[in-house]
Amino acid sequence: MRLNYLLKGQPVLEQHGNENLEIKGLTGDSRDVKKGYLFVALKGSSQDGHKYLAHAVQRGACALVVENIEDLFKNVTIVRLPDTRAALAELASRFYNYPSKDMNLIGITGTNGKTTTSYVLESILKEEGRNVGVIGTINYRYKGKSFQASLTTPESIDLMKIMGEMRDAGMTDIIIEVSSHSLEQGRVRGLNWSRALFTNFSRDHLDYHSTMQKYFKAKSLLFSSLREEGKVKAIINMDDPKGRVLKKITKSSTVSYGLGDNCLIRAADINFSAEGLHFRLTTPTGDIPITSTLLGQVNVYNILAAAAVAFSLDIDLNTISRGIQRLAFVPGRLQRVENKQGLSIFVDYAHSADALKKALQTLRQLTKGRLITVFGCGGDRDRGKRPDMGKVAGIYSDFAIITSDNPRGESPAKIADEIETGVKESGLKRIELDFSSNNPRGYEIILDRRKAIHTAVKIANKEGGDIILIAGKGHEKYQIIGDRKRYFNDVEEVELATNSCISSATKPQRQEEMIMSLIKDDI
Repeated sequence: MRLNYLLKGQPVLEQHGNENLEIKGLTGDSRDVKKGYLFVALKGSSQDGHKYLAHAVQRGACALVVENIEDLFKNVTIVRLPDTRAALAELASRFYNYPSKDMNLIGITGTNGKTTTSYVLESILKEEGRNVGVIGTINYRYKGKSFQASLTTPESIDLMKIMGEMRDAGMTDIIIEVSSHSLEQGRVRGLNWSRALFTNFSRDHLDYHSTMQKYFKAKSLLFSSLREEGKVKAIINMDDPKGRVLKKITKSSTVSYGLGDNCLIRAADINFSAEGLHFRLTTPTGDIPITSTLLGQVNVYNILAAAAVAFSLDIDLNTISRGIQRLAFVPGRLQRVENKQGLSIFVDYAHSADALKKALQTLRQLTKGRLITVFGCGGDRDRGKRPDMGKVAGIYSDFAIITSDNPRGESPAKIADEIETGVKESGLKRIELDFSSNNPRGYEIILDRRKAIHTAVKIANKEGGDIILIAGKGHEKYQIIGDRKRYFNDVEEVELATNSCISSATKPQRQEEMIMSLIKDDI
């Protein structure tokens, strides 16, 4: 593709060099530059791409897009734009021939529930016979292929490339989990959304957005950008106060869902059990019974969200019901871990106070004995939610074990201290573990996550009906300590802890050696 065509419509402030160059690829990372590439210099929170212009040229860049020009390079075209990050998504979309215009594009945003909803919706669309691609937190997948996800929503160049590959593979629908970061950074700018879905809103990511107002403003960008035409629809949870705000700001028509009588798509006659949930799906065209192995009210909302999108796409109710029923589980989302001791153990991605509360409330309904929670908080992230999560764990757990999540550059002990503040506020007391008898209500701090999981298994009483929740990491298969990503899998740790025939000191090490090569070193 020629550079002058790629730049068509961009507000060029200054240009030096040949604009008729053939561009073979584009990137915002100088390490990925190849001969004939266009390098776009991006200003980030910790790095500035302008510092790597010479490196990009050295690796073969034939053109540079920048916000400020300090040096010129021989035989390299340089173009100055007012905002390179805003331009990047548009450049990438054009380079990959506008992939979003050829498919039905469904964006899902909200604090919690994006991943589970995407899995339910994918199952429904496949039941309808559609070719579906998904771009989300766990992975990017289509046509039986699956690729590891480094970001919930990829950088715009990667996003357009993936979408282009999905289009070329014959996908008719793409479901994208849309993070607040991606919206604020313009990664999804210029996409032609067919549906935009809002799940819910609560505290998270304030290390990045700084205030709840800014966080919500970022989320709302998906809805304020929707086109005003009949085929485009916003699917909104009207039980959430922020959903009512979004309905006012979007130009598109809306489809509401929730438990309230004012919702177009509703759930009635809800029943929960250890095997899953049942309810009656109520729509303007009729009702149908829904059965799912997913657990709790939180998943009633996730199922309703997916059903509302499907309804807006004119998918019949029987297909919706079958699609919901065929989904067995979602990786790391209240995932039951089968084990040789027969204990009830669940792994969940909950890493905010609201998500942890909903997970614990769900399991509390199923608990005949004690509810034991193993959890932590990420380092170099929103510190304000640490005591909030601690308080939630203290209120809804019988026994809580504070441990490490992804401490990153922070001291695990310091993070645990901040979590402990909230646990103490709940009234839960720190006690010394007694492995010879059932422990009373209380909490302990065990910074080693492996030891914390093994301890939870050791103190659980199967006959007494205890349930264990291991929260925070869910599907993740790594732990970030300092600047190193090491292999760690909560599900496998449960299997090790419940199988006395396997040494907990050997299997993870072998797995780490095999799998670390597949995990990027850069965090």
